[in-house]
Amino acid sequence: MHARQGGATFLGMLIIVAILGFGLYAGIRLVPIYFEYMAVVRAMEQTAKEEDGSATSPQELRTDLDRRWTIEDIKSIDPKEIEIKKIANGFSMRAEYRAEAPFVANVSLVVDFDKTVNVQ
Repeated sequence: MHARQGGATFLGMLIIVAILGFGLYAGIRLVPIYFEYMAVVRAMEQTAKEEDGSATSPQELRTDLDRRWTIEDIKSIDPKEIEIKKIANGFSMRAEYRAEAPFVANVSLVVDFDKTVNVQ
């Protein structure tokens, strides 16, 4: 009696490698988008920290954000798109935007971001 061998076939291994390759490629395409989001959050938090405790206005906040946008080289969202609202004891800055990265042919990866920072 011959023992039947078990294991992965070449086609099975090729499919597994293809799936892992697509996942790795998607991760590579998404990393810059998340780094830019972290730069947006850092710029908003530094602006809030810098303006904390001082009398400020939405225009001053936008000017500070614009300066930080230039330094951080943020392209996905413009500082004019940051929603600044008056709240009880200061201001609220909200960045809500969608970032898109091309994936394969006409397929894109889309990520929605929403971050709110309060300035006291």
